[in-house]
Parts: sequence; structure tokens; C-alpha cells
Amino acid sequence: MRKVTEMAPRAAISREADRIEITNGRGRFRRRRTLDHSPQSERLVLRAVASAKEGDQDAFRFLYLRYADNVYGYVASILRDEHEAEDVTQQIFAKLMTGLVKYEPRKVPFSAWILRVAHNAAIDHMRSRRPVPIEEVRSPDVEADDTGYEKLLDLREALNALPPEQREVIVLRFVCGLSPAEIAERIGRSEDAVHGLQHRGRRTLRRELERLQAAPAARVAA
Repeated sequence: MRKVTEMAPRAAISREADRIEITNGRGRFRRRRTLDHSPQSERLVLRAVASAKEGDQDAFRFLYLRYADNVYGYVASILRDEHEAEDVTQQIFAKLMTGLVKYEPRKVPFSAWILRVAHNAAIDHMRSRRPVPIEEVRSPDVEADDTGYEKLLDLREALNALPPEQREVIVLRFVCGLSPAEIAERIGRSEDAVHGLQHRGRRTLRRELERLQAAPAARVAA
């Protein structure tokens, strides 16, 4: 009798993976923001995570099919490059089998955890980008204007100075365009907490940007 009850959740996970694959296919990634957060769905996800940790390929396939488009959409919103986002998404799931051991269900929903992994992977990818020498992309007759690039670097540095929770809320709210309620669901916090993190994050971000923009002027005056 015990074997039957143990097999039932795995069969349900496999059936759901088949259903998603038939419905959505396994072609190119598509941006997706919505997720089913019903109690039944969340229980199935937790069972799939537990089975995937034990090496169950169907469980891993289910997690991939369920979350890959969400991860891709999130990464693409940070990198602003669909091809790079596809590569990073593939890398995230290629490492997920070993990375799953770090996930603890009691701390945060799996959807919030996988998006945090995606955020870190996207930021790491941005940091690893090697800039193309500017002489290769601009005519020597055109006057240099690096202000846009400098502002981007300042923004990236200012974001990195934020506490992790504030940075995550700022990116989800103003880069991904999610509502406070959607963010609360994703990170496992109340909507009031999200508003507080957003307020503090914006204030800290503004202070960091002002500091970074004042730094060059201070160096010139010195």
C-alpha cells in the first residue's frame, strides 16, 4: 500500500509535465509573468522539488516546463537581449539539479527562489560582459558621448549597493513591471512589506546615485 501512495504524486507530476508540454510545446522560450499559486498547484511543486532532489527526471522536467518561460522573461527584462537571456536560462536549469539542494521550502516559495537564482545569474552575466572597444563602433570623426553608458554603470553600482530584498523588489517593480501584490506572492512577503521595501529601496537608490554622480565632480575639483 505504501508503494502505491508514494507512486501517486510522481504519476501526477509526470502527467502535469506531459500536459504542459502538449499545451505549450518545447520550442523557443516565451516571456511569461503569471503562475498558478493555488494550494493544489503549490503542493505539486513541493512534491516535484523533493522528487527532483532525489534525481527524478520527470520531476525536473515538470519544474523546467513550469518555470522556464517565467525565468526567461525575468532574465530578458534585465539583460535586454533575448539571445543572451535564452543562454542564461539554459544555464540556470542546467545547474538546477545540483542547485536544488540549497532550496528550503520553509523559507520562501519555490517560484520566488528560482527568480532570485535567475536574478543573480543575470547580474553575474552582465558583470562578465566584455565591452567592445569604442573605436570599433564609432567613427573617429564623431565626438564621444559616454554619458549614457556612465549612467548605466552608475545605476548598476547603485543597485548592487542595495540590500538584497530591496534590490529584488525594485527590479521586480520597475524593471519587470509587476504590481506590489504580484511581488508579495513571488517573494513570500506581505503587500505592506513590499511597499516598505520599495520605499526604502528607492530612497537608498536615489542617495547612491547622487553620491556616484557627485564623485567625478569632486575628483575634478580636487
